[in-house]
Amino acid sequence: MTRPTAIDLFCGAGGLTQGLKQAKFRVLGAVDNAPLAVKAYRMNHRRSTRLWEEDIRKVSPLEMAAALDLRVGELDLLAGCPPCQGFSSLRTKHQRTSVEDERNDLVAEFARFAEALRPRALMMENVPGLANDARLAALLSHLRRLGYELEHGVLDAADYGVPQRRRRFVLLGVLGRSVSFAEPAPRRRTVRQTIARLASPEHSDDPLHNHGETRSETVRRRIAEIPPEGGLRLLGADRQLPCHRRTNGFYDVYGRMAWDEPAPTITGGCINPSKGRFLHPDQPRAVTLREAALLQSFPPRYRFPLDRGKYRAADLIGNALPPRFVERQAAHLATVLQTGA
Repeated sequence: MTRPTAIDLFCGAGGLTQGLKQAKFRVLGAVDNAPLAVKAYRMNHRRSTRLWEEDIRKVSPLEMAAALDLRVGELDLLAGCPPCQGFSSLRTKHQRTSVEDERNDLVAEFARFAEALRPRALMMENVPGLANDARLAALLSHLRRLGYELEHGVLDAADYGVPQRRRRFVLLGVLGRSVSFAEPAPRRRTVRQTIARLASPEHSDDPLHNHGETRSETVRRRIAEIPPEGGLRLLGADRQLPCHRRTNGFYDVYGRMAWDEPAPTITGGCINPSKGRFLHPDQPRAVTLREAALLQSFPPRYRFPLDRGKYRAADLIGNALPPRFVERQAAHLATVLQTGA
């Protein structure tokens, strides 16, 4: 059976592409213009996918199709995750609407590619804030005029085999045929199932695992006080960081992950215990980059560049789409395309 084809818009470090490949798609082309993300993408997907390192607004969908030897209507799946910082609750301070950010308008680029290429199916993911933005209504109207039947809503990646609680907005569409979300996994995957068997960082030759961390004696003592297994120590005002004293949010810091539950949402601050509940369940440290990547459901050998430092690598990991979440939805779409089910 011929493997279905896909194009990945806003590919970032490659989480979406990885999930599509795991669902047996051939990812023919990808687009992104963030240099470090592009480097990560090429480290993992150089041989099989042609990458356009350009501003997507300057990319012609038809020229891309010609370069990939695709005719209009031949592509099976157009997938993408437009930059989501403008829709993020951290940017909007938990309001229901997005801040004004020019990256928000990149959602319209997804519709431009869909109209030009006429793929058989669509998949777009983003943060939950997009669900309440006027741009989504415009996108849905545009896609329906093109003939796509759509399903959209906010899902938790933990329900689909990702060892992490992570709410995502998902839009699926199929040309001229109804579609639904994939069925959830029968059980949630835990932190223990994901990272418990890793060697301790000091005994590892994996640079994403043995990068170490530098903490002041005060912070080391603070971490040592936090109970194992999901423990959280609420700090008094005299012990909070200045940035935490200025806000009513961010209480869930210097907390440990629980072995037998999914991890909290992995963010770009995932190796910094002052940014969330990112401490190892029972060791006196934050999770490593490798542990964070595994909790994002990346394969054990997936690579991220460290030449700009570990915190930039953490940004790539935290901003990525969890491949296993993508895989579940993409495999479901492939079944719909093949069988009409």
